Amino acid sequence: MDGRVIEDPLWQGIPSLDQLTQSSPNLGYPASEPTEIRIAQTSSTLFISVVCYDKNPEKLVIADARRDASLSNTDAFLFVVDTYNDGRNGFMFGTNPDGVEYDAQVDNEGQGNFNSNRQQGGTIGGFNLNWDASWTVRTNVGDYGWSAEFAIPFRTLRFAEGTDLTWGINFRRNIRKSNEVAYWAPMPVVFDLKRISMAGKIQGLKLQKANNFKLIPYVLARTDKDFRANPSKAVNDTEIGIDAKYGLSPSLTLDLTYNTDFAQVEVDDQQVNLDRFNLFFPEKRPFFLENAGQFTVGSPGEVDIFFSRKIGISNDGNPVPIIGGARVSGKENKTNIGFLNMFTDEVPELGINQNNFTVARINHEFQGRSALGAAFTNRIGVSGKEEDDYNRVFAIDGRWGIAQSTQFSGFYSRSLTPGIDAGEYAFKGNGVYNWNGWELGAGYTEVGSGYNPEVGFLFRSAFRKPEFRVLYHYRPKNPNSKILELRPHVSYRSFWNFQNFLETSFLHIDNHWEYKSGLEFHTGINFTTEGVTQPFEISEGIIVPTGTYDHAEAQLVFFTNRSNPLFISTRHVLGGFFGGKRYNNRVTLGARVGDKFTAEFSLNRNDISLPVGDFNTNIFRSSVAYAFKPNMYLQSLIQYNSVTEQWSANVRFGWLNQANSGLFIVFNELRDDIGVENRNFIIKYSYMLDVLN
Repeated sequence: MDGRVIEDPLWQGIPSLDQLTQSSPNLGYPASEPTEIRIAQTSSTLFISVVCYDKNPEKLVIADARRDASLSNTDAFLFVVDTYNDGRNGFMFGTNPDGVEYDAQVDNEGQGNFNSNRQQGGTIGGFNLNWDASWTVRTNVGDYGWSAEFAIPFRTLRFAEGTDLTWGINFRRNIRKSNEVAYWAPMPVVFDLKRISMAGKIQGLKLQKANNFKLIPYVLARTDKDFRANPSKAVNDTEIGIDAKYGLSPSLTLDLTYNTDFAQVEVDDQQVNLDRFNLFFPEKRPFFLENAGQFTVGSPGEVDIFFSRKIGISNDGNPVPIIGGARVSGKENKTNIGFLNMFTDEVPELGINQNNFTVARINHEFQGRSALGAAFTNRIGVSGKEEDDYNRVFAIDGRWGIAQSTQFSGFYSRSLTPGIDAGEYAFKGNGVYNWNGWELGAGYTEVGSGYNPEVGFLFRSAFRKPEFRVLYHYRPKNPNSKILELRPHVSYRSFWNFQNFLETSFLHIDNHWEYKSGLEFHTGINFTTEGVTQPFEISEGIIVPTGTYDHAEAQLVFFTNRSNPLFISTRHVLGGFFGGKRYNNRVTLGARVGDKFTAEFSLNRNDISLPVGDFNTNIFRSSVAYAFKPNMYLQSLIQYNSVTEQWSANVRFGWLNQANSGLFIVFNELRDDIGVENRNFIIKYSYMLDVLN
C-alpha cells in the first residue's frame, strides 16, 4: 500500500474500468482526462485502486488535508458500495491527492427533507458524514497525474454472507481545475453519487462473516473555572469511559457505551431568533450520528419523532451526563432494524431527574424504492421523584416509489403524555418527481395542539401546512457556453392554525445562475405574511404587537469558486418585516494556503426598523484550521453574538488513530463585555482495540 498503482504488476494484471461520463460541465460527454479503476478482494478486505491521469498535474487543486474534509472543491476520487444490493443504502469512501480519509453512510439514497423558514434551516437523515470506519488509503502524485489505493476491511461494513454475491457500486472523479465531475455509472442532472439505485454492479464476491469486536476506551482530564460564581478556584476532574462495538452478524451491530463523552465535538454555531418558533441546532455527536438515518421518522427539522439532542442536552443547551446505553442497528434481509436505550443522570441545579430513553425502529423495504415502517420512543423518569413522569410516541411511515422519477411518502404519529388528552397527533403526506431536469414536490403536514414528542423536535405546534415546489435545471446545449446551469424555481409554504388563521406564508420566486467558472448568482423575490396572534419580544424592550403583516423582499446571493485560494460568498435580503423594514447581510470570506491552512470569516448582520423601535443583530464567526497531516490538525472556532453580548472560543487539537479515535486537546472560553465568564481545558485520549483481529 503505497499509492503507486502504475508501478505495481499485481494491479496492472487486473482489467480496469475506464469509461467515465461527465455530469458537469458538459452533461453526457466523456471525461476530459482518462481514469483507470481496478477492484480486487481477499477473504478479509476489499481493495480498489485508481489512476487519475492529468495532463497538468501541477494544477491539481487540494483544498483541505483534514479527515472527512469536503471533497467538493478539490481534485478527488470517491466511490459508494451498496453492500446489500438494495438500491438504497451504502457506504461512501473517498480521497484527494493528499491521501485524506473521507467516509460516510448513505441511507435511503441520501434523502433527508429540507426545512427552512426566514431565519433557519436544517437537514437530517440520509447522509451521515460522521460515520468513521477503520480503513486505509495511500496516494501518489507524479508526472502522469495521481493515483490511490484503498483497503476496506469487510468487518467495517455490513453485508449479507454468501458466494457469487452482487453489490451496487459507483465511482466519481472531480477534476477541479475545470470544475468537472464525472461518474462511472452516469448520473442525470438532478442526482449525485448517493443515488444508489442508479449505480453499476460488481459481481462474483465471496463473503463470510468477519469477526468484529472493538473496544474504544478513553481517559479524560479537565479543569473548569467559573469566573462569576467562584473566580479564585478551578474545579479539576478526571473521567474514564468506554465504547464497544460487536458484530452480531455481518449485517447487525451492537454498540455499547459507558460514561459517554463528547469533549472533542465542535460547539454549536450561534443563531439569533427573530421569530416566535424553535431554533434548530443539528446533532454533532458521533455516537448519535452513526446510523442516524435508520432512526429518522417524520419531517426532519420540522416534526422529528426522534431527535438525539434530547438525550444528554437540556432544553437550554446545558450538558446532561450520559451514564451509558446500548444500540442495535443494521439490516436483516430487507428489514432495517434500530434499537436504542440510554440512561442520563440527574442535574439537581437544573431540575433534571434521571431518565431512561428508548427508541425502537423497524423499516421493511420493497422493490421499487418502496418501504413500510414503524417507530416508538419513550422517555421515563427513573428516579421515582415524580409520578407519571413519562412521554411516549408511536409512528408509522411509508414510501411508494414509481420508477426512478416519482415517490410518495408520509407518516402518522401519536403521542401519549400524562395531562394531555386531545390533539395528540401529527401526520404528513408528500409527493416528489425528480427527472429530466425537473424537481417537483407537494405536501401537506398537520400537527395537533396536544402533540408532544419529548424525545423529538417540533419546530412549531398546532398547525396545518400545505407546500409545493417547482424547479427546473436548464443546461445549455452548447459545450462552449460559459453558463453551466440555470435553475428557475418557485416554492410556497404556509402555516394555518386550527381557527383557519394564516400565521405564516412564504412564496419564493428565484433563478440561480451557475457558471462553469464556479461563479454563481441567485436573484429572487419573496412574498411573506406573518400573522401574530400574541405579542412577542423580538429584541430587548421591543414588542411586536398582534396583527397580520404582508410584505415583499428582494433576495440576492453571490459566491465565487470555492476552490480558489480566496473566495467570497454573500447573501442580501431587503424588504418588509413585521410592519417595518429589515436589511440582512451575510458575508463570508474564505482563504486557503496550499492544502494545510484553511480559514473562513463571516458576518451575519440584521438592521431592523419597526414601528415600535429599531435594533440590529450581529453574529461573527471565524473558523481557522491547520492540518499538519491528514490525521493531525489544529482548528479554532471563535464567535460573537451581539444579542447575548458574548464572545466564545473553541480551540481543538486532534491527533487521530483509527476511526476518529486518538488524542484531543480542547480549550473553551466564554466572555462578555465585563470579562471572562467561564473557561475550561480538556485533554482526552481514546484508542481503538480490535480484539478479534
